[in-house]
Amino acid sequence: MTIRRTPGRGRLALALSALLGSAVLTALPTQASAAAGPVAVQYRTSATGATADQSEPWLKVRNTGSSTVQLNQVKVRYYFKADSASAGYRFACSWAVRGCAGITGTFGTLAHPTATADRYLEIGFTSAAGTLAPGTDTGDMQLRFYQANWQTLRQSDDYSFNGGQTSYADWNKVTAQLSGATVWGTAPAGNDPTDPTDPTDPTDPPGGGQTLFDDFSYTSHTDPAIAAHGWNIRSNSGGPGVPGATWDPSKVTFTASGGNSVMNLETSTAGTADSTRQTEILTQATKFRNGTYAARVKFSDAPKAGPDGDHLVQTFFTINDLKAPMADDYAEYDFEYLPNGGWGEPSNILYTTSWETYNPDPWQAVNQHSEARQSYAGWHDLVVTIDNSAITYYIDGQLFGTHDAQYLPERPMSINFNQWLIDLAGQTSTTARAYDQQVDYVLHVKDQVLTPAQVAAKVAAYRSAGKAFVDEVPAS
Repeated sequence: MTIRRTPGRGRLALALSALLGSAVLTALPTQASAAAGPVAVQYRTSATGATADQSEPWLKVRNTGSSTVQLNQVKVRYYFKADSASAGYRFACSWAVRGCAGITGTFGTLAHPTATADRYLEIGFTSAAGTLAPGTDTGDMQLRFYQANWQTLRQSDDYSFNGGQTSYADWNKVTAQLSGATVWGTAPAGNDPTDPTDPTDPTDPPGGGQTLFDDFSYTSHTDPAIAAHGWNIRSNSGGPGVPGATWDPSKVTFTASGGNSVMNLETSTAGTADSTRQTEILTQATKFRNGTYAARVKFSDAPKAGPDGDHLVQTFFTINDLKAPMADDYAEYDFEYLPNGGWGEPSNILYTTSWETYNPDPWQAVNQHSEARQSYAGWHDLVVTIDNSAITYYIDGQLFGTHDAQYLPERPMSINFNQWLIDLAGQTSTTARAYDQQVDYVLHVKDQVLTPAQVAAKVAAYRSAGKAFVDEVPAS
């Protein structure tokens, strides 16, 4: 990507929720609780004070039905009142019976703020979390969230908080959805998770369908077909990454793998800015907006040579330019994998982030993100869909995160891949080392939301027909 994030305590560029405008709070009728369904949620807290350094909503999800529940189809929302209009929050999982790697946390903003809630923390599960047999539960999930600036937060005015609940019990002030339907709990008035303004399962809207597909069947970074097909391999200086590093087109190469041509982005360093080589390829045109974006990407946890430990970022993203600090027509949608941590994270983490805007100095950001702390080494199918109501991220066919309508793009974007180093603090050796990120293909379908299965079918059809490149997307 093209933004250098300023480091601070943790990753300030992530988990900063949207700035809320002033709103008149009106009394709305209380909603009825969801009917008893196949899932129930239990809650307790170990941070009982009216104020705390961090809120600790510990949860269990129970299968109260008669059929097995796939946890990656479950979403739980905990509702709270932001400490200020510009407050940002970060999520963490301290410990879980099934492992924190299978748990995700995403912050969102309520469409209808109330006196006790204008934000929510949505807990989701990856496929690694497994299933729940009838009568079983997830066991302890010791979750927490805190202000991004580590200031004390007030939780006594939070809708879902109960300082007196120090042992697990059913709690209907959190909601649970199963496959998109609310099956447990009562949301703050006017904010049912299944409200039509909320994202639903992907469908194909009418219109659109023009496609960009590239199999990256090129010979080298000097192949004239690369530019002819609308790509630019970056050579200009600047962020993100290590100040003074070189963006080196010669480190973008093409090879065969698994019967397909793949693009390889190599990033290397010997521990100094002068020796650091980073890589990026992006579309020349900024003509992509709503629709489906997909790529098959191979992430690496370790260098192909030399000592490990660098704070590396491996990406697939869309972006347009920031015209001015906090400009409201900026947009960016990221998959970012940090194999060795960085931005305050100690080890593997993958982020998906939807950006509304930011100010580079002093740093201020408006975005929403999902995260998973686990290794993603190897090949992965990455899909993000954008329609008129939500941004939805998938990894390997599984829902990873759904972000709110306020982060939708106002202007078209480019499509980008890059690999770069946050800093040189992760590994201080002066021994040369190099990391690879590979890309098998990229696909964009204009104004249509495809499921991951539909993406795979479309790619397979192009390959069966022998089409290595298609670009039908009109200029914006």
